[in-house]
Amino acid sequence: MAEQAKVPAIRFAGFTDPWEQRKFSNLTDRVSMQSSDPDLPQVEYEDIVSGEGTLNKDLRDKEGGKTGIKFYAGDVLYGKLRPYLMNWLYPQFNGVAVGDFWVLRATECDSSFLYRLVQTDSFQRLANVSSGSKMPRADWNLISQSFFAVPADYAEQRVIAKSLAELDDLITLHQRKYDKLVIFKKSMLEKMFPKDGESVPEIRFAGFTDPWEQRKLGDVASSFDYGLNAAATEYDGQNKYLRITDIDDETHEFSKSDLTTPLADLAMSADYLLKEGDLLFARTGASVGKTYLYRQFDGMVYFAGFLIRARIGEGADPEFAYQATLTDAYKKYVAITSQRSGQPGVNAQEYADYQLMLPSKTEQQQIGMTLRSLDDLITLHQRKLELLQNIKKSLLDKMFV
Repeated sequence: MAEQAKVPAIRFAGFTDPWEQRKFSNLTDRVSMQSSDPDLPQVEYEDIVSGEGTLNKDLRDKEGGKTGIKFYAGDVLYGKLRPYLMNWLYPQFNGVAVGDFWVLRATECDSSFLYRLVQTDSFQRLANVSSGSKMPRADWNLISQSFFAVPADYAEQRVIAKSLAELDDLITLHQRKYDKLVIFKKSMLEKMFPKDGESVPEIRFAGFTDPWEQRKLGDVASSFDYGLNAAATEYDGQNKYLRITDIDDETHEFSKSDLTTPLADLAMSADYLLKEGDLLFARTGASVGKTYLYRQFDGMVYFAGFLIRARIGEGADPEFAYQATLTDAYKKYVAITSQRSGQPGVNAQEYADYQLMLPSKTEQQQIGMTLRSLDDLITLHQRKLELLQNIKKSLLDKMFV
């Protein structure tokens, strides 16, 4: 049987020739010319956003003079040391790569295509094979002698690279929007809650003038309850089990990527079923202090034993109470209170003793609704960003052989 021609699943119109198998060492030279020129910008691992191929700082602010591999615009920088195998860069400037980088200079392919080739799963799988040294790093002898499918036509190489570069630009744009919103939300938390020793916030809605009152969290919660001590089992399609690890560290939302159901008699476990207005607190471990506010769209949710539920009463707004747990004042309280001889922890009584500043319920609702709207906008941009990143991953799979 004749070998099937090697072509990618997705291809630009006008290109029909099969791709060729090429040895990696024939596609590129690995350059190693050393330099410590203080006038050249220096790139180190921590300067590169992993997986994005962008710089996270202005290199002009760095001190020069370190010794590294000199590179030119159009070379490809690839971090050969784990965990930096995704620290790649396609610089459009001359500089010095400081640290365990491969500096690759395209010889028999377009440099922009080479930059995309090192991002593919086929290349990454090979890069993750250790050279056997004490420090795990990609094995050049293995990769240099490995074969990769490449279009012979440079025009096809460039159009593939260009399309992925445009997608990268879109991802970067959404990443910046997301980052700005996160910073803005943090600023609003600081300004919409009073600072230490003050009774009014820096920013306030019109019509509210009364000073805020200091109250214990236990004064506005009708109860504090520990969660269900049960193992997790396969999700039954209806009854969800919320554990500390199911609360997203960034958004504090219920992450549904790994749904489970509690292994318990649910008919006897109704007390652990969450209701609107329930605020959960992580009580132990590295995530102590992490919070989650139950929302009806999360469905039927039982909360697990390493969580504590505060059922916010009628006199307070649950959203406001939740947003108060995102402030620096709350984080400081948890950091101090959680100190233990063993694992850090905060118990129900200690959460009940947390003192927060409270305005009228109407003002609480205004603040809670505003900050929730910001959270929704941040989540929307995060999902757009994740979608674009997934599209890029899929295209890397389908635009390469």
